[in-house]
Amino acid sequence: MNKKTQENIDGWIMVAPIVILMLVFVIGPAIYSFILSFQDYNMLKPDKSEWVWLGNYKELISDPNFYQALYNTLKYSIIVVPVQTAIALLLATVANQKIKGKTFFRVAYYIPAVTSAVASAAMFMFLFNTNGIANKFLGIFGFEAVSWFNDPTYALPLAMIMAIWSTVGTQMLVFLAGLQDIPREVYEASAIDGASSIRSFFSITVPLLSEKTMFVVVVGMIGTLQMFDQAFIISGGTGGPLGSTTTVVLYLYNKAFGENRLGYGSAVAVGLFIVIFTLTVLQKSFFEEDENKPKRLGKRRKLNG
Repeated sequence: MNKKTQENIDGWIMVAPIVILMLVFVIGPAIYSFILSFQDYNMLKPDKSEWVWLGNYKELISDPNFYQALYNTLKYSIIVVPVQTAIALLLATVANQKIKGKTFFRVAYYIPAVTSAVASAAMFMFLFNTNGIANKFLGIFGFEAVSWFNDPTYALPLAMIMAIWSTVGTQMLVFLAGLQDIPREVYEASAIDGASSIRSFFSITVPLLSEKTMFVVVVGMIGTLQMFDQAFIISGGTGGPLGSTTTVVLYLYNKAFGENRLGYGSAVAVGLFIVIFTLTVLQKSFFEEDENKPKRLGKRRKLNG
């Protein structure tokens, strides 16, 4: 056995555990779920499963409850992702300054990210219940108590606030790593040219963090489109009140395990995958287009010159 063959074998041995785990817990279930989406599958009576082919997809397309769940999920994503990205960038910029106790602030910002979703939801439910701290604080100014999680107007926004609070720390670390890769000489040169801190932030920091921003936005969008735990805990699994917290994954869960319709739930999963894949491709194309604009402008100037 020559050296190159031995290196290839050693490489496959090293990656074999993760490949096996991916096949068993990710790729295999995904393929099986796709197959189930063409069946009327009942877990209690698997021997009586029938092939319905596109029947589940036809029902999915005509189901208004699915569109309500999709609307809630997209609304949740469109609001949460930009807000948490902006806050994460701001916190990373502050944590990157030469200030006393910056290590404490970095840890404090990151603590919510390692707090379990169940604990976070329980804390928010304690704060915003009818007799909670939020209502008592508002009562000082003469406002009446609000049943926050039982009101369709406030239930989903509270879930958004919870998501932003619990995830912004992780994204802050991504931006912080990117900020520390930017040479200090660039900022010193801009200061010599008379650029203010705000001008340097938008002309230097933001453009040089474009790759990190793309990563944060794409990962954030994928995560918000798969939101389940907050909605489940807040609504008790029902998606209420009046379907205001029903997300696509919660809708999938209730159909697959609540109504024991694994085939239809798998069709919902395939539909969600198509939505996530499409949005990810569009985001990637947008960021690549944005990165290529300065290059094209430079080429045009050279040609015009």
